[in-house]
Formats: sequence, structure tokens, C-alpha cells
Amino acid sequence: MTKADLVEQVAEAIGPGITKKDCALVVDGFLNAVKLAMINGENIEIRGFGTFKVRRRKSRMARNPRTGEPVEVPARAVPVFKPSKHFSGKVARSQKKGA
Repeated sequence: MTKADLVEQVAEAIGPGITKKDCALVVDGFLNAVKLAMINGENIEIRGFGTFKVRRRKSRMARNPRTGEPVEVPARAVPVFKPSKHFSGKVARSQKKGA
């Protein structure tokens, strides 16, 4: 699903009172708010959906696959998403039905 598909589904869910252009502004605003909060190190919890977090990864030693030479991978912050139990359960049930 692309952002355009998401905008279309949200516009359909709201009904004829909103244009796709206005809906795109709402979707962009939401995504930008999530990005800004994560850049500032904040967690975003959406009940029934999941949590967006910033997790710190420690530095570690890895190997160059071509030469086998050890290389240090520096510590870094990575964005992660943890789905809620409710959401995970719904996805699991839908996969069982489709299989």
C-alpha cells in the first residue's frame, strides 16, 4: 500500500465531506508529527495499533563479507514499531483464514 492508497482509503472512510487533497494534508500532518516526535526521541503510542519507538543499538564488531576483515559498526539510533497485542492477534487470525 502506498501513501496515495492510504489517502484514498481515509477519504472513503470519512465520506463525501472531504476532498482527497484535504485528506492528503491530514495524512501528511500525521506522518510528519510521528517523524518529528521520533527525531526528538519521543515514543508514540496508539492504543489498539502499536507503539513507535527509537531504540539505541550498541556498537559492535562485524566482518566485511568480501575480505573477512573485522569492521566496527558504530552505535546508532533506529526507529522501531511494536504492534499491539490486539493488532497482532487480528493479523494472525486473518492469515489463518487466508491459508
